[in-house]
Amino acid sequence: MLCVFTLSLSAQEAGCTYSIANNYSSTATVDDGTCVFGGVNVFDYDNDGNIAINDFIAMLSYFGDTDSDSDGVFDSEDDCIDETACNYQANPTLICVYDDVIGVCGGFCLTDDDGDGVCDWEVFVNCGDLISHEGYNYSTVLIGEQCWFSENCRYLPEVSPSNEGNTNDPYYYVYDYQGTDVGAAQSTDKYATYGVLYNWPAVMTEGICPSGWHIPSDGEWQTMEISLGMSEADAASEGWRGSPVGDYLKSTSGWNIDGNGNDGNGSNSSGFTGLPGGYRYSGGFNGVGFPGYWWSASESGSNSWWRVLDYDDDDVHRYYYDRDNGFSARCVRD
Repeated sequence: MLCVFTLSLSAQEAGCTYSIANNYSSTATVDDGTCVFGGVNVFDYDNDGNIAINDFIAMLSYFGDTDSDSDGVFDSEDDCIDETACNYQANPTLICVYDDVIGVCGGFCLTDDDGDGVCDWEVFVNCGDLISHEGYNYSTVLIGEQCWFSENCRYLPEVSPSNEGNTNDPYYYVYDYQGTDVGAAQSTDKYATYGVLYNWPAVMTEGICPSGWHIPSDGEWQTMEISLGMSEADAASEGWRGSPVGDYLKSTSGWNIDGNGNDGNGSNSSGFTGLPGGYRYSGGFNGVGFPGYWWSASESGSNSWWRVLDYDDDDVHRYYYDRDNGFSARCVRD
């Protein structure tokens, strides 16, 4: 017996399925080859009165290719059809690329923290170059294998008089300034010379250092001191230790005269340029010209570790102190 099978197409509707054709059928599910394009001129596929590349693309797309981003390159030959890409209209096209944070098509800049249109990594390439942060260019220095700021932090989102402060909230001070106006504080000579004094919560805020930098830990301070010749045992000990490393860290000017009539200036052979910026305590400001104090990021119980340089000593003091005091800060590269 011969069996004959037939397939019914009654559920499908034949017609022109190409949307820009004159006789396009929105209900047709099977194209029957009857599409008619153009108006007076059959080559004017998009009916705009002109025969151009778009008409050619439209004709070819009818036979299976498209140009979804309308850049004049068929999708089958186009490496980038994402209209959010900054190079999607390139001809010939390359793989999709996008604007970086400073607006460069295909650029690699990830951060511009100060919004100056200059990539942070472009400003800073090698240690010794300037690093831009919050509108100020900090000098840097290589000490051992670490890259340090060679001047104190100036980050000042707000400012308080010396009689305000606690151990929990961030407080920012400028030596001898007793107001609350940031602009006025930044216009003082003390700010220009010594930067800002921070309580420990303030020195641990995210914005104090540029992207890729941070407040040094106590261990990173020790690493720096050892690289300048301090023994590991001295670096790990408390109190005054490690002479003449203090001399290497102190600036060559700005320190007061000691009891023997000698100025307290250092050689600054490290390039750290430590200045005697004094400190803030609950009773006010004190010590400018005599000591310089710098926070670390490390805790010791309810206190935090610090470093001190003094006008009459070539040691470096290491200890921990109450977090409500206002000390200077430096940043070190990640």
